[in-house]
Amino acid sequence: MKITVLFLMITFTAFVRGQEKLEMYPDGIPNTKEGVDLGENTPELYFYKPLEAKHKTSFLIIPGGGYSHVAMKHEGHDVAKALSDLGYPAFVLRYRLPKADQMLDKRVGPIQDAQQALAYIRSNTKMLGIKRGKVGVLGFSAGGHLASTLSTHFETDYLNKGLSAAILRPDFSVLVYPVISMDDGITHKGSKNNLIGPDLFETDSTRFSNELNVTKNTPPTYLVHAIDDKGVPIENSKRYLKALKENGVEGKLFIYDTGGHGFGMINRTDARSWLDDMIGWLNKTKT
Repeated sequence: MKITVLFLMITFTAFVRGQEKLEMYPDGIPNTKEGVDLGENTPELYFYKPLEAKHKTSFLIIPGGGYSHVAMKHEGHDVAKALSDLGYPAFVLRYRLPKADQMLDKRVGPIQDAQQALAYIRSNTKMLGIKRGKVGVLGFSAGGHLASTLSTHFETDYLNKGLSAAILRPDFSVLVYPVISMDDGITHKGSKNNLIGPDLFETDSTRFSNELNVTKNTPPTYLVHAIDDKGVPIENSKRYLKALKENGVEGKLFIYDTGGHGFGMINRTDARSWLDDMIGWLNKTKT
């Protein structure tokens, strides 16, 4: 009996140390219509603290889901666990999905949550027990669009808190089969319609086509994409990489011939690990 209780205590402790849910908005969630219950659309931030913190660099992970759901497991928690095992502090963001019946402006709900998460991590390193260092963003699919928005819109404080670009700019970006553009020729139409539809305006399409928003101050970026991705064409990553190069920003595109869309950390059609390659790139990159 004592052995069983001890085992349960150890297991529970390991779980708590492995994943902690943080209070991201202690002062209330912005951009919410009065009297609305967000329900399952409440933003959440999970912290994976390494048992041995080998690195000062932290990752903010943003799962995909077409802005219709959030793929928290294979594009979120699984990735955070892997990075934590490597000694990196990692955070998983469940951002609000853009819903007009809940938000005053649904277009900016997700980027508000991403900016809040990044600012929270940077402001609470001591409380979290991690070393102050670089914080990068790692996003998948529509989460890659949100990560690229975070990486190109940092001059705009969507939270209206007077936060500086230095706080809101990630130190680097990792974009895995990302939605980048709102251009109808290459975008993921579901993501586009969910974020800025159903009434589509050219100003919004330009605003959230992040290949058009790259500047010399955009963070160095590592991209991953498969040539046979039919959900989000690889042209999204290629356009972002082209914009990076045109602005003198370091970037790399890791290309799989096959793998399609949504493979997360492991492309089962190719033995190469983009995660391992990304870590190598990060160690050599000036961020």
